[in-house]
Amino acid sequence: MNKKKAENESVWPVKHAAVLEGDIILGGLMMVHGRAAGGGGAARCGPLMAQGGVQALEAMLFALDEAARAGLLPAGVRLGALVLDDCDSDTRGLEMALDFIKGSISNIDDEEYGCNATAVRKVISGVVGAASSVTSVQVANLLRLFKIPQVSFFSTSPELSNKARFEYFTRTIPSDLHQARAMVEIVKRLRWRYVSIIYEESNYGIKAFEELETLLQRDDICIAVKERLAKDSGAADEKAYDAIVERLLSRPRARGVIVFGSDQEVAGVMAAARRRGAAHAFSWVGSDGWSARALVAAGNEPVVEGTVSVQPQANPVRGFQEYFLALSPQNNPRNPWFVEFWEEQFRCRHPGSSRAAHNAHYAPCSGRERLTAGNTEFEAQLQFVADAVWAFVYAIRDMHRDLCGGRAGLCDAMRPVSGPTLLRYLRQVRFIGLSGDEFHFDAYGDGPARYNILHFKQVARDVYRWVKVGQYLDGELQLDMDEIQFKWDEPHHPESVCSAECELGQAKQYVEGESCCWHCFNCTQYEIRSPTSATACVECARGTLPDARRTHCAPVPELYLRASSPAAIGAMTFSAAGILLTMLVGGVWLARCGTPVVRASGRELSFVLLGGILLCYLVTFALVLRPTDFLCAVQRFGTGFCFTVVYAALLTKTNRIARIFDASKHSARRPSLISPKSQLLICSILVSIQVVIVVVWQLASPARAIHHYPTREDNMLVCDSYVDASYTIAFFYPVVLIVICTVYAVLTRKIPEAFNESKHIGFTMYTTCVIWLAFVPLYFGTASHVPLRVTSMAVTISLSASVTLACLFAPKMYIILIRPERNVRGNLLPSKWRARGARGAAPGAVCAALVGAAPLPRNTPSTDLSTLDTTERSTSTDRQVQTEDIKTTPKNGAIERNGLCLDPKKLAELGGLPEFQQPSGAALRRRATAEPAMRVAVAVVGARPVL
Repeated sequence: MNKKKAENESVWPVKHAAVLEGDIILGGLMMVHGRAAGGGGAARCGPLMAQGGVQALEAMLFALDEAARAGLLPAGVRLGALVLDDCDSDTRGLEMALDFIKGSISNIDDEEYGCNATAVRKVISGVVGAASSVTSVQVANLLRLFKIPQVSFFSTSPELSNKARFEYFTRTIPSDLHQARAMVEIVKRLRWRYVSIIYEESNYGIKAFEELETLLQRDDICIAVKERLAKDSGAADEKAYDAIVERLLSRPRARGVIVFGSDQEVAGVMAAARRRGAAHAFSWVGSDGWSARALVAAGNEPVVEGTVSVQPQANPVRGFQEYFLALSPQNNPRNPWFVEFWEEQFRCRHPGSSRAAHNAHYAPCSGRERLTAGNTEFEAQLQFVADAVWAFVYAIRDMHRDLCGGRAGLCDAMRPVSGPTLLRYLRQVRFIGLSGDEFHFDAYGDGPARYNILHFKQVARDVYRWVKVGQYLDGELQLDMDEIQFKWDEPHHPESVCSAECELGQAKQYVEGESCCWHCFNCTQYEIRSPTSATACVECARGTLPDARRTHCAPVPELYLRASSPAAIGAMTFSAAGILLTMLVGGVWLARCGTPVVRASGRELSFVLLGGILLCYLVTFALVLRPTDFLCAVQRFGTGFCFTVVYAALLTKTNRIARIFDASKHSARRPSLISPKSQLLICSILVSIQVVIVVVWQLASPARAIHHYPTREDNMLVCDSYVDASYTIAFFYPVVLIVICTVYAVLTRKIPEAFNESKHIGFTMYTTCVIWLAFVPLYFGTASHVPLRVTSMAVTISLSASVTLACLFAPKMYIILIRPERNVRGNLLPSKWRARGARGAAPGAVCAALVGAAPLPRNTPSTDLSTLDTTERSTSTDRQVQTEDIKTTPKNGAIERNGLCLDPKKLAELGGLPEFQQPSGAALRRRATAEPAMRVAVAVVGARPVL
């Protein structure tokens, strides 16, 4: 037996409806109440939602009033409303939507509902709402069947942008796709790499989570914990929220948490964090579902502090605050929930109000209660409610203008209003709303993507406030980081990373089973972290080394002998001095080419020697310049060629001397190929061998300038011949010439010093060998020091040329320039022969001295073995030395031998010579036998008789 209910007590909540009469009725689904804590049963609604429910309802009514006051509606047409409460529940919202279609079943086939004239049910032409995306999905599926356009003001689920499924759904708020991108941009700006995500178990949360997961993965941001908030089945209990917080605390390094949910569920999470003492453990990034909502922050301020949230950009609805603050239960009868709101606002029971669960313990109201700006907190996003209402207003106006031709009242074409036609006009509206912002729908039927970035901070001790710190417009985030303060006693932004980024020159080694946790290990001295993989080190290529930041391989500066370096300047100065001296000697030799000293030195081969010496000095300039392929070819050819020219000429000289004196031991016949032309021919053949060697070498392996890396720190720009020591090919033949020439110098060391500078040539070769024996270990011992190696080669070549220039030409330059009186033929004979002549030397020696010193005709041949006049070749080639005794002619006392007649009187007239005495025949025979060299000299000279 049921007990009789107390007087004035009613079942709560009572199904109410806010009704505003009109010719065209808009339905409204408002979240006046939240969901019940336990769910199910008769009480399926929870506490009153002051901001997102009552204020949103009043904003809809206010927008209708303002449209009528502004004359936006056609003449004679009133726009009414039927507003129901969905209690933030998809199932209840679907039940409420059934009331909207009861009077609109005729819209299925676009025919007039037969009983419309007498039916009490109202025909709904469009629906404003719902607030929740979950509810909007359910309602949109139903309204689509009856072709009723729907405009939501708070539903942001990306799923609702699918017009294939939700053809009649539009919204004034942007899609969560934009919101998710804005939240990821905030995470990136905060430099978080390891975050957790909490999302509500609804289309609103699930679709947003999928988008967040994709965006975070694209930007290499890892998700530590993924948690769902119960939604459709009713609010979860405290244990469920405590379990979520515990799982968040299990990953303490993931301090950043993205929360995508509605205010009622998020409030449960914040309360659980407060109970767990985790006020400083996390920093939140919130969605518009709970951004700036008092339900979340009330009592949980220390936990919510530091939250950065995204909220669709909305400006205050002009005039609404004054309108709302002037409301009271007495002057607002069209809102059946306003009394309940009044009682919740002032915690009192209004006179005449039914007794219910929410007001059972309240004291009666005094009647002096008033809404003020100080005791009322306004919803920040009421602009979207007003824009939704005015979108219908402008669509109906445009539709009436086109279908009714401007006639007052509704015409038959708009009885009832066609859903598809109204939808077409609805998508095309563009207007300036009550907030002052321009509004229009995009291609997906969504509102403009404009967001404010709000921050919940402690502006003073224990004083908290939501403040705007940035905005997100057209995909670009503008955020004032200086205004963000996560915790009052924590000045720095919290880090949310599993592992700190490795330092420069380090790579990652991931922890098994983790994608954002790793250990760092150092790359080796010559490695950098791979630019394509953070887990690997790559070795720098030869010629490059890790830069100071160890982020990339930087080229090692090229090392080569620069012309501006002291070593190069010294080498070029030495060579320049040698060139000047060589040109000086050449000029003197050319000017004095007819003097005995020059003739005795062999003019032709002397000029060849000077040319080779000049080339030796010039090679230095090719060695000190920056290597190129052309210069490398010049170096390869020039270094060997210049030596070949010098030592080929010296070898030709020493070989000629050796052959002449060797022939004297076996025969008195004059050796062949000892004339100047023959000597030049022999020298050219010797030089051509080197030319052939280098040309073949160049064709087989062209010279190239390459980079050589003897060590990791080196990057030497050198000619390839330096690297593989193939320069020995260029020097092999000249070394052979040097060895042979040195051997000849040793063999001819006892030849009288007046014959062909034999001792000077020997000294030159000995010194050259010493220089090159010292150069070889220096050259190969400096392989890693290119400038020193090139400098040593250049100086050695120049020094070899200088030795040759000094040893062979300096003594003769001394006679020509300083002692010209000695530049006579008499001084070219050995001193011991001149002494013998002064003491009454043998006639043969005196004859030789005479031939060397006496004035001769132009065609008289020289006594020097290297300066045979070619004009005498025909008279001397067939002449042979006779060994019989010298015959004397008593008639005039002259000596006659083989046609050579020497007159003692004429010898006495020459002056400077002792009186010639005729020796006995026996003495002459002994002297002639003892001096074969003199005989050979006389024979070679082929002197003709002097009368």
